[in-house]
Amino acid sequence: MNFKSTRDNSNIVTPSMAILQGLAADGGLFVPVSFPKLQKDLETLGKMSYQELAYEVMSAYLDDFKAEDLWACINGAYDEKFDDPSMAPVVEVGSIDHMELFHGSTIAFKDMALSILPYLMKTSAVMNKSDKDIVILTATSGDTGKAAMAGFADVPGTSIIVFYPKNGVSSIQERQMVTQKGENTHVVAIRGNFDSAQTKVKELFNDKELKKEMDDKGFQFSSANSMNIGRLLPQVVYYAWAYLREVEKGKVAAGEAINFCVPTGNFGDILAGYYAKKMGVPIGKLICASNDNRVLYDFFETGTYDRNREFVLTISPSMDILISSNFERMLYHATGNNTEELKKLMGSLESSGSYSVGPEVMVNFKDYAAEYATEEETMDQIRKVFEMTGYVMDPHTAVASRSYEKYVEKTGDRTPCVIVSTASPYKFPEAVLKALGRLPEDITDDALIDQLNAVSKVAIPNAIHDLKDAPVRHDLVVPVDGMKDIVKKIILA
Repeated sequence: MNFKSTRDNSNIVTPSMAILQGLAADGGLFVPVSFPKLQKDLETLGKMSYQELAYEVMSAYLDDFKAEDLWACINGAYDEKFDDPSMAPVVEVGSIDHMELFHGSTIAFKDMALSILPYLMKTSAVMNKSDKDIVILTATSGDTGKAAMAGFADVPGTSIIVFYPKNGVSSIQERQMVTQKGENTHVVAIRGNFDSAQTKVKELFNDKELKKEMDDKGFQFSSANSMNIGRLLPQVVYYAWAYLREVEKGKVAAGEAINFCVPTGNFGDILAGYYAKKMGVPIGKLICASNDNRVLYDFFETGTYDRNREFVLTISPSMDILISSNFERMLYHATGNNTEELKKLMGSLESSGSYSVGPEVMVNFKDYAAEYATEEETMDQIRKVFEMTGYVMDPHTAVASRSYEKYVEKTGDRTPCVIVSTASPYKFPEAVLKALGRLPEDITDDALIDQLNAVSKVAIPNAIHDLKDAPVRHDLVVPVDGMKDIVKKIILA
């Protein structure tokens, strides 16, 4: 098993080197040369713990890792940091099941991958005899930053710099980041949106002058967001896990397909579902749910990806994205691994802000469907589901919940479906309480938490308790064009 760049089929590296590099030197993203298949039958897989299933899935991709090293990574990641022993419980919400991915230390789905990425990266560095300190450089739309810092905090031989859009995340998300402990953690707000931060991060990865300066001082860049294949592969596991739970519950017979509806911004989470399907997990449709930033929905409807539109700040900020960087991987697969076509399309996106593909490419997106929920629909869905079931959803999950209803109304597809629930409502208490009609005026963040607890009867997560008296440790704010200078100041000064 090796990995290749989406922009050069001859740029082939080992799994550990793909993790260590994060982004290919030619600017592409690493993808598997071929997709492995699950080696055990569904009945056997269904009896496994989450950790055992993680080994079964990830070892198929990471075949240069020794078994004991991969097990050390898995056991170090999936432990008591998660407040549910199943890691990703699948719960009934009325007539539809939700896979809850927010039981980790930062109460968002990014924990499922970012708990293990530091272990994978350090192991990869040892395997490749790297003597350089690793500098994790990442942009976040709200959740990746905190989860990545929690994973890398005080890990020897690493530093992490997280950029986030000032006023573009929830107040709880911001507090989680700016109070992060760890001498090697650095958080910088930018005057801009997530897309501009992510674009600049990719530029810094491809900045040859900066790379040489880093190299001369004994540092190398890597990434913690879903551009890194080591971040994407652990996410494949929970699609297999949810499918096996549906079989266990009798929702489907082993081998029958289920659908997943996934709130989608950067496309990494839903792409992991596609990789699970390619491995042999019986998945029907992957329903791509968008908020008012519906660039992905429009692509699936028209074949045109066009970021030339208003950037809308919503109550589901982790989906406030117009340039879905992980979509490049899916586009590469859909073009038949045609690197020249891929480079032409990505070049058009960079120069003009859009590209279009024809029916010969769109037919290769047949595993996907798409829907969207407006801000009003999202708020209404939080209220409606709570009144009907007593279950409180965060705004991202609500986007998926309403999008799924619209998908069924449009298609009549009654295939059993799992909603991918990506964050705890405690990350977005103001939006949730407003949707429920329980938001008092002039209320503090701490009082918001207590109010949500009283309304939802859901225990306040430790991640939220820990914020109450945590001091602010990071307060830098820079313009987008100041990101390179601040990286050099932090790492090279």
